[in-house]
Amino acid sequence: MADGFHEKLVDASIEKVWDFVSDLDKWAALVPGYMEHTIISDAESEWKFKVDAVLFRKKIHAKVEIKEWVKPGKVSFTLTGLNEKFTGSGSFQASRLSTHETIVRGRLSISPDSSMGKLITPMIERKVPEMTREFTNNVSDEIERLYSHNL
Repeated sequence: MADGFHEKLVDASIEKVWDFVSDLDKWAALVPGYMEHTIISDAESEWKFKVDAVLFRKKIHAKVEIKEWVKPGKVSFTLTGLNEKFTGSGSFQASRLSTHETIVRGRLSISPDSSMGKLITPMIERKVPEMTREFTNNVSDEIERLYSHNL
């Protein structure tokens, strides 16, 4: 299993952070390697993205199921590979630091379930923390661009 965690201070209120993260269409394209997504219901969507490894680029098709929408600070989800055998989970949490500052925390865990697991696990272990950091930063930066109280 590979785990990633990243946190960042965002110059925006927790309400503005929630306004952004509670709508998948606002942040879907910020996922590293994003290609497209389809919303099936409030709790289910399918995503396509590409992962660049050292020697190859892999297109991934995954089902994402939202497990919790807890206003104003938490979205948690599970992942299931549709074209590759893997499972995972993750969350995006926000905590009010002050009226105009929020700490955001991104988490992602992925576990390959295939016979190739032993071969690809080292690559996944390197990529998941990187993807988690990049995604958390992308979301945080976009929230600040849209909602910062300094604008």
